Amino acid sequence: MQCDYFDAGRCRSCALMGVPYAVQLADKDERCRRALADVAPDVAWLDPFPSAESAFRNKAKLVVGGVTGAVTVGILDADANGVDLRGCGLYEPPLQRLIPRLASAVDEIGLEPYDVAAGRGELKHLILTLSPTGDVMLRLVLRSRRHLALLESRLSSLRTRLPEVSVVTVNLQPEHKAVLEGDTEIVLTESDDLAMPVGDVVLHLRPNSFFQTNTTVAAGLYHQAQAWTRTVDPTTVLDLYCGVGGFALHCARAGASHVIGVEVSAEAVRSAETSASRLRAEHPDLGRLEFRAGDATDVEALDRDLPGSDRTMVVVNPPRRGIGPDLTRWLEGSGATHVTYSSCNVDSLARDLARMPSYRAREARLFDMFPQTSHHEVIVLLERESRSQSVDSASGGVST
Repeated sequence: MQCDYFDAGRCRSCALMGVPYAVQLADKDERCRRALADVAPDVAWLDPFPSAESAFRNKAKLVVGGVTGAVTVGILDADANGVDLRGCGLYEPPLQRLIPRLASAVDEIGLEPYDVAAGRGELKHLILTLSPTGDVMLRLVLRSRRHLALLESRLSSLRTRLPEVSVVTVNLQPEHKAVLEGDTEIVLTESDDLAMPVGDVVLHLRPNSFFQTNTTVAAGLYHQAQAWTRTVDPTTVLDLYCGVGGFALHCARAGASHVIGVEVSAEAVRSAETSASRLRAEHPDLGRLEFRAGDATDVEALDRDLPGSDRTMVVVNPPRRGIGPDLTRWLEGSGATHVTYSSCNVDSLARDLARMPSYRAREARLFDMFPQTSHHEVIVLLERESRSQSVDSASGGVST
């Protein structure tokens, strides 16, 4: 991928820009293999799942700078001045076409950019999410309600100018600190969720819901978990850190008779419940599906969620820090026969696997969500060893 912004030194976010994509992919794969070599010596590595090297991002998180009537959309430099990146080649083509028109619309409306150095102004960020349907969710992050009436009065003309935008919201982030968004979300349009077809399901994203930024690779990731679910054929699937339900719903489509999702974000749970309800309307033979808002590391609640069963699978997709000692300890003592672990940090994954000696890693695969960077996603299928296997392993593989 060639990038004029990178070549000019205006943006260095893509640290691997200029490195051939095949080399990037091979280096990430080797990095993940090395990190898991000691804790998963017998794992079978599947071929890496590649991405397009450009035009792959379904989301744009744009910092607004400049002055009223001449805004910049992109990032801030070291002095907190706006750097305009409206032509960034990472975004999917519909976003590439939309962003310059959105910047012009902001100029026309007269929204005042937030000045970080001075601590004044209103419009902080523009957050765009693109669905494969072509529809877009637009979130305007403001410091206060000062421009809210202006936006409401111009909403009709804004949507006429940007017809692909089906959901518009205002997020209030009043604090003077490096936080992308606040807790208050005001929906301006009739629709308050974005339908996102991914793999075998349609996810319904609410404004505060997290979704992977690479739709094609996310679909591949969910399909991998789904394939493992079909192979394991679990009775119960417990999806921790379930987000909007991507893994859970794909496991349900794989035939699991009972799927439970746990997620700390109530908004994400609402998204998952909406998606589950609409999926069931299309597939009435689905097994039992339920989601609850809660802490994925609350082991007392997890004991209630995971009933005794011959074949149970736990899916975990934690933040970069991993699942940690409490949850690994619970998994070790649980009745789960299998664990599907999706990780964005292979080092925390390795630490967690070392804490779960009862499980053996069977298969693993790299999914390249973020070309041009060193970030990675790796998914591993773990299977609980029988007592005799554990003895063999502990004695160096020699049966006693």
